[in-house]
Amino acid sequence: MEVICLQDEAFYTLIERVVSRIKEKQAIISDKWISGEEAMKILRITSKTTLQKLRDEGKIRFSQPEKKIILYDMESINQYLNQHAHKPF
Repeated sequence: MEVICLQDEAFYTLIERVVSRIKEKQAIISDKWISGEEAMKILRITSKTTLQKLRDEGKIRFSQPEKKIILYDMESINQYLNQHAHKPF
């Protein structure tokens, strides 16, 4: 077994690089377009009608690559939630 010694500063720099690389990979993994079921789960709604209302009113972006397939933009869902977040007193 080989032992590698690092100074504190070099060790923490290495850890920061590893963490930033992991965060980049996780960002790539997350989908830009999600299904209606996933969108409803994130929005914590149970009604497809409510999801359709948000879509029809232009509050969240969607894509319809085929007639019965509707995908929702994850970024627009996050923006919608942030717009309706209340600041603490």
